Amino acid sequence: MTQRLGVVLLLCCFTAAPPAAAGHDNYLVTAPHPEAVEIGSDFTATCMIIDTAEVTADDLYWNVSQATVPKEQYTKINRTALNVTIRVSGEEVEWLFCLCKKVSVNVVLNQGKFMHGILLRKGYRPRRPENLSCITLQEGSLFSPVITCSWVTGPQTKVCPTKFTLFLKVINHSAHNVSTVESSASVAMSIFPNYMELEIWVEAKNTLGTVESERLKREAEYFVKTNPPANIQIISEKSFPTSLLITWSPPIDKHYVTLKFEIRFCQNGSHEWTYVPHSDTAMDIQSFRLQKLLPDSVYVTQVRCKNLKDDQGYWSTWSTNATKRTPEDRPTGKPDLWKFVDSHDVGKRLVQFICKDPVLTNGRITRFKMKIGSQEWIIPVNHSEADGRSNHRRITSLKKVHLSDKKSLVYVTAVNSVGESAPALIVIPEKGRELGPVQQLRVGVQGGQMWLQWTPPNTGTVKEYVVQWLTGDVLDWQRENRSTRHTVIKGNLEKFVCYNVSVYPIYSGGTGQAATVQAFLEQSVPLSGPNVELTSKAGHTEAELQWKEIPQNHRRGFITNYTIFYQSGDKLHSVTVPSNTTSFTLTGLSGNTRYNTWISASTIAGSTKGNNHSFTTLRYATGEIEFIMAGASLGFLFVIVMTMVLCISKKDIIKRNFWPQIPNPGESTIGNWSPDQPSKAETPKQNCLSGISVLDMDMCDGKMVFDEDKTSLSLKKDKYLSEEHSSGIGGSSCMSSPRQSVSDSDEGGDLADTTASTVQYSSVVASNGYKGQTPSSQPQSAFFSRSESTQPLLDCEENPDILVQDGSRQSQRFLRRPAEEALEPKDFCPLEEDSELTLTDEQSGDWLPTAAASSYMPQLGGYRQQ
Repeated sequence: MTQRLGVVLLLCCFTAAPPAAAGHDNYLVTAPHPEAVEIGSDFTATCMIIDTAEVTADDLYWNVSQATVPKEQYTKINRTALNVTIRVSGEEVEWLFCLCKKVSVNVVLNQGKFMHGILLRKGYRPRRPENLSCITLQEGSLFSPVITCSWVTGPQTKVCPTKFTLFLKVINHSAHNVSTVESSASVAMSIFPNYMELEIWVEAKNTLGTVESERLKREAEYFVKTNPPANIQIISEKSFPTSLLITWSPPIDKHYVTLKFEIRFCQNGSHEWTYVPHSDTAMDIQSFRLQKLLPDSVYVTQVRCKNLKDDQGYWSTWSTNATKRTPEDRPTGKPDLWKFVDSHDVGKRLVQFICKDPVLTNGRITRFKMKIGSQEWIIPVNHSEADGRSNHRRITSLKKVHLSDKKSLVYVTAVNSVGESAPALIVIPEKGRELGPVQQLRVGVQGGQMWLQWTPPNTGTVKEYVVQWLTGDVLDWQRENRSTRHTVIKGNLEKFVCYNVSVYPIYSGGTGQAATVQAFLEQSVPLSGPNVELTSKAGHTEAELQWKEIPQNHRRGFITNYTIFYQSGDKLHSVTVPSNTTSFTLTGLSGNTRYNTWISASTIAGSTKGNNHSFTTLRYATGEIEFIMAGASLGFLFVIVMTMVLCISKKDIIKRNFWPQIPNPGESTIGNWSPDQPSKAETPKQNCLSGISVLDMDMCDGKMVFDEDKTSLSLKKDKYLSEEHSSGIGGSSCMSSPRQSVSDSDEGGDLADTTASTVQYSSVVASNGYKGQTPSSQPQSAFFSRSESTQPLLDCEENPDILVQDGSRQSQRFLRRPAEEALEPKDFCPLEEDSELTLTDEQSGDWLPTAAASSYMPQLGGYRQQ
């Protein structure tokens, strides 16, 4: 037996071995070579050595996808055969190679002859088709002869696909089959076999095996699916406000199949269907009455059908929607009455009453009846019919009433076209007697809803709670039972809108005080920022800013803070202030600087910048200019006062410097003084020039001056400066001015110029004598010439022609007169322009120097010496 198996294996190896290269056979062969191997199974292969003794089984090894198989998976059969067992995994095609390793360094093997492989094509064994189902559809008034079946298959690979064959057998009549690689197939018959039994099954087959599905044996009607019922109609009967009658037509004649029906309905706009129990419709019927419906409500109804005998058969699709409104009925609920106290009316109880429609209006509310004590009002409702029939509970503003301070009972009923509802009551307690509010009210947001939590009040027994939320003019509320401590607002809240949420405890004696908080369902950044402006003119180092609060509908969240930004040049500064601040003073600013400022408002979601505003600070601070002006004025006043005090204390010095005393020529002592002897004492009261005689000269004689005196006389042509003290006449200046003397001019000057010019009374000039006179034994280094004075020239000098007449006689007479007479212009004797006047001393008989003679010129009328 073993030999036969070996022969078979060898034959298989030789048969399956690939041809050797260059026509030479391999020394190795492998077996087996299957068409496919099952994924997940163990595969065993054998490698055998033939036609050579160079190697043995100990020199062989196996590779799978270039990975060496571990020796633990080898089994040595004999000296020339070696088995290997591997686990087949993955769906990719792989090679399993048998190789021979080197025997020794001296032996070189032909690798091509010592290598052989097996190609592993992987696949799955076919699985039994599951969930076999077949169906035929209605075509017109009959069933289609085509039956379509589907099933669930197992996995398969491309190299090892599974083929499916659908078999349909009409028992005792005919058989049909169709093959496919998909999971569904259709069998076409000539006609549909009504009232005949069918047998249906599927066969799955590939190289790894064959398997069949379960066999379905049923009458042909079990595989049919009809069309939905047609002509659906709903009838509303006024005498039955809570029911609707539905009728329909079957999709196919009952001779082919007997049907049962299913009905479902819901209110219009709702997606929660209500199903009629199958026990009520499991029969061949064509109408049904829906009961326990709400009056004045629109209902949507649908109907479908299937074979009555087959509980597992196919339902038809649902019919199209059929809608109808139920008739109206008297309201069965009470209005939800509430009140709102108008806080703007100070000192009075002005209460606005509002209410919601009853939960079950059973029709359109046309009016409300309101009663307080003996007063009764009818409030018509002006809503449209569509609004009145809406599922949303409308809020109606009833009436605003001035209530007394006493307890009041308010009743309200709702009226529709059929009747009147039960009355709703609200108790308004006596003024100032409201009971306490709830404690520790908290509001939060979770899951897109606003929730509230509170602690019951400590006073009284609470019957219920009213949760109210208000934004702008929109008000809504809901009621909670007395045991509620935590609830969710059920109204339609909007995002980014601030709500004033209040909780009112309702006592048997009336409504308690409210506990109120503000809340947002969701917060965002403000729509706009604050508009900033200066409260007044900016100062030197500060500026007061003010802004208005952002409107409530623009905040979109709680304002956490304001941030003030102000910038000058590239320097940006910011200040953060609380949310309840609407003004702020910027300090530490620079004077005479332009600033740009803006404010951003922040919420937990972010911030929004407001408008920009620019201002320029003042150059000087407030009062600084006044302080400077006051200081300057005080300083100027101080200087003036000090100047006046100085002037008063130094009046003698000022008088001598600005108003010098002009000497009286009549009191001059020059007649008794000569350079070579000290001056003699003079009589202070002598007013005439005694002891001086006038030398009569020919004024027309152009050669009066001796030649030897030309040198000294030439001094009258020069301009010189005084180098000695003056003679002391009349308190004249100690140092004469370096100005040119009037007498030094060679030209006949203008009379106006000579009048305004200064007259030189005396100056010390170097001289050796006068016209040959011998000076005294004492050395003389100077003599006196005319000195300067500011005294104007006399008329005789301004009119020299008068002096031509009676020259010497008049001159002598003038000199002997008193000074006041000598100054009279009518007695002046003018000299000619080129004449020279000389005087002699009566006591000594000597000639007076020119300077001495000139000293008397002012007294003689201011003659100019040429």
